[in-house]
Amino acid sequence: MSTLLPRPPAPRKSPSAGSMAPPRCPAGLALLLLLLGACGFFQSYAVEVDVKDASNFTCLYAQWMMKFLIKYETNSSDYKNASLDLTSTVTHNGSICGSDTQAALLAVQFGDGHSWSINFTKNNETYRAEFITFTYNTNDTAVFPDARRQGPVTIVVKDAMHPIQLNNVFVCHHTTSLEAENVTQIFWNVTMQPFVQNGTISKKESRCYADTPTAAPTVLPTVANVTTASTTISPAPTTAPKPAENPVTGNYSLKTGNKTCLLATVGLQLNISQDKPLLLNIDPKTTHADGTCGNASATLKLNDGNRTLIDFTFIVNASASVQKFYLREVNVTLLNYQNGSVILSADNNNLSKWDASLGNSYMCRKEQTLEINENLQVHTFNLWVQPFLVKENKFSIAEDCSPEVDYFIVPIAVGAALGGLVVLVIMAYFLGHKKHHNTGYEQF
Repeated sequence: MSTLLPRPPAPRKSPSAGSMAPPRCPAGLALLLLLLGACGFFQSYAVEVDVKDASNFTCLYAQWMMKFLIKYETNSSDYKNASLDLTSTVTHNGSICGSDTQAALLAVQFGDGHSWSINFTKNNETYRAEFITFTYNTNDTAVFPDARRQGPVTIVVKDAMHPIQLNNVFVCHHTTSLEAENVTQIFWNVTMQPFVQNGTISKKESRCYADTPTAAPTVLPTVANVTTASTTISPAPTTAPKPAENPVTGNYSLKTGNKTCLLATVGLQLNISQDKPLLLNIDPKTTHADGTCGNASATLKLNDGNRTLIDFTFIVNASASVQKFYLREVNVTLLNYQNGSVILSADNNNLSKWDASLGNSYMCRKEQTLEINENLQVHTFNLWVQPFLVKENKFSIAEDCSPEVDYFIVPIAVGAALGGLVVLVIMAYFLGHKKHHNTGYEQF
C-alpha cells in the first residue's frame, strides 16, 4: 500500500524581528531521513532539508523523494541498467540561501560518492529552478558491477519548472522525471520553497500540473496484478484478451541541433503477464520522446506521462559486408504515478530485430512482438523506423519486415498458375499430335 509523506509543519518564526540577515553559507541545516515502504517491495528515503541563514532563520526549505535509473556500459561492451536510491546516510554540504544577486543552492550527498543539487534564481515577482546537477560514481560496485568507466560521472539538466510566485511553496506529489545522457531522474512528493521570507514557510501553494484536479492520471496496475522481474512469476498465458482497439500510432523524432537524426512511427502495446494478463496501450498524446543519436548507436526514450518509460537502443553492425543497423535492446519501466515507486522493470539487451541496410529505414505494418522477459512483451503496430542517416527530415527507402510474404505471394501464385497452364498446353499438344499420327497410320 502506497503512503504519501505528510507535509511537515512550518518552522516556527525566530524570536528576532526584522528582515533577514544577509545570506551566507548556512550556519545550520537540519536533515531528516524517513524510511518508507512502497508497494510492498520498493523502499526509498524521503529527505527533508531546512537551510538556515546566519541569524538562524529558515531561508530554503525542501522535502522530496527521488530515485535514478542509469544505463551504463560494462567491460564486455554490453549495457546494464542500474537503480540508485537515496540511502540512510545523506549529507548536505554546500547548500546556500541565495539572494537577489546569488542563486540559492540545494545540495545533498549520499551513498558511495553520489551527489545531487538544484539551484534557484529569482526576480522581483517569481523564482524558478534553473539547473539540476547529478553525479554518480561508477566505483560503487554494489550499484554498478563490472562498469567499464570508472569514477564520477556528472550530468547537468535544465529544469523545466515554470516560474513560481515568490513566497509560495511549490508542491508536486505526482511523479515527474527528467531524462538525459542515459540517466532518468524520478521525483515525487516534492515540497520546496527557496528564498523563504522572514524565516516562515508560506501557506500559499503552487501546485504542479499533475496535481491539479483537471489532470486525472491513468491508474496503473497494482501489485495485485503486476510484479517485478525479480519476483517469482507464473508462466505467461498463451493468449491474452485484446483491448477493444489497437494502440494509436505515434510519430517520434530526435534532433541533433536543428537536424533530425532519428525518425520513428509506431503503435505500442505492453503485455504484462502474471495470474491475469494486462495490456497497456501507449498514448502518443501524452508521450515525450528523448534520447541520443550517434554513428554506431542510437537510443529512443519514450516517456508516457511519467508512468511508462520505454527505451529502444539501435546498433550498427559494422562487421557485416553490407553495414546494417538493428534493434539491440529494449528497456521498460512502469512507475506508480502517485509515489514514483517502480512497479515493473525489465530489459532485454540481446535482441536482433528490425534490421535494415544503413541509410535505409525499416518498416513492418503488421503486428510484431518483442519478448523482453517471460513476464513482459512489447507489441508493435504500423512500425517505420530509421535511427541513422536521416536526410531532409524524411524516411529513406523502406525495407519491409517480410517482403517474401507481403510482396511475392501474388507473383509466385500467378507464375505457378501460368506454369501449370503451359504444362497443360504442352500435354494437350502432344496428345493431339499423337492422335493425329495414329489416324494417319490407320488410313494405310
